[in-house]
Amino acid sequence: MIKGKDIIVVGIQAWDIEIGSNCKNIALEFSKNNRVLYVNPPMDRSTMQKDKHKEKVQKRIKIKNGLEPDLYEIKENLWNLYPKNCVESINWLPLDAVFKILNKRNARLFSADIKSAAQRLNFKDIILFNDSSMFLGRHLKEFLQPKVYAYYMRDYLVKVPYWQKHGERMEPEVLKEADVLLTNSDFFADFGLQYNNHSYMVGQGCDVSQFSDEAGTIQVPEEFKGVPSPVIGYVGSLISLRLDIKLLEFMAEQRKNWSIVLVGPEDEDFKKSKLHQLPNVYFFGSKDGAELPAYVKGFDVAINPQLTNNLTIGNYPRKIDEYLAMGKPIVATKTKAMEMFKEFVYLASSKEEYIILTEKALEENSNELAKKRADFAKSHTWENNVSAIYKAIIKATKHKIKWD
Repeated sequence: MIKGKDIIVVGIQAWDIEIGSNCKNIALEFSKNNRVLYVNPPMDRSTMQKDKHKEKVQKRIKIKNGLEPDLYEIKENLWNLYPKNCVESINWLPLDAVFKILNKRNARLFSADIKSAAQRLNFKDIILFNDSSMFLGRHLKEFLQPKVYAYYMRDYLVKVPYWQKHGERMEPEVLKEADVLLTNSDFFADFGLQYNNHSYMVGQGCDVSQFSDEAGTIQVPEEFKGVPSPVIGYVGSLISLRLDIKLLEFMAEQRKNWSIVLVGPEDEDFKKSKLHQLPNVYFFGSKDGAELPAYVKGFDVAINPQLTNNLTIGNYPRKIDEYLAMGKPIVATKTKAMEMFKEFVYLASSKEEYIILTEKALEENSNELAKKRADFAKSHTWENNVSAIYKAIIKATKHKIKWD
């Protein structure tokens, strides 16, 4: 346990992001026993000009011009900083030399805003927790001089177009200089060992309370009334870079008595796919997060039909915990990151195995198995996740820091 310390959290998601955020949940847990400054990513000049009509950008412009405060208290021991300085958008620059110069300049401006807030809050001997900000993060240790620099890797961002050009060179540099590398999967922990001997898998937190149906009060939506059983379902964004459209088509065509229900917004590839011509495939569209437990309850088997590629191979899929919390049998693509679920999830390596294991999941399901799944999901709390983070930080730095 780490208590009574000053922690600065930087990352790639602002506090006012509309979707759920690992980094925000971790910061909230940090703040139970420490003082925490959560720093939003700085606004870049391109966004300021292109999206100046948007409310969030207008707020940033007012802060930049001193018309609104840059520092807000969210709750006791937790503050949110909106950096005043505007940085340059440089991720598409073709020349590494120019990128390096401007990236260091961006980091210096960003660090100046952080230092200002830290001084106002009287932060001392900071622990810097960086959630995947690999560009700005390259120079934060140099400019902020933290007591501990922890880098958190939870996605293979260097394979995402925005980060790819410079990230494949830049992120390893950040991993090398971090005092500790924290990851949410064994895949990333093993990857990190190439660059940092203090690379640890700390698991993943997940608030599954809304997916608990112990009282049996969650009602299956009316949309399921016209859908024949068994229902094989997926909840989440339907993105062809991450999900296997051909696998879904195969399942629907091989088992015409199954209903394949897909809940979530579609990208263009999904909209144009053959799935829309198959009579046993149902698209329910995008739903509010609060509605999702009811849709999961309508599934006989929940699936996670991931493609196996650089974007997905190391990912910890939070939706698996949500499915488990509902007690649902699950069939998912087998990856190293999924091995920790192997006692509770059927893991498939091919489209044929998806058919075999889905049939097995339907046959074997029971109330006893449902309870075991739900109990396992409950163990993945943010409290347990942050406890593992604390242990990893202490283990990695005990040779140079005396922890209380």
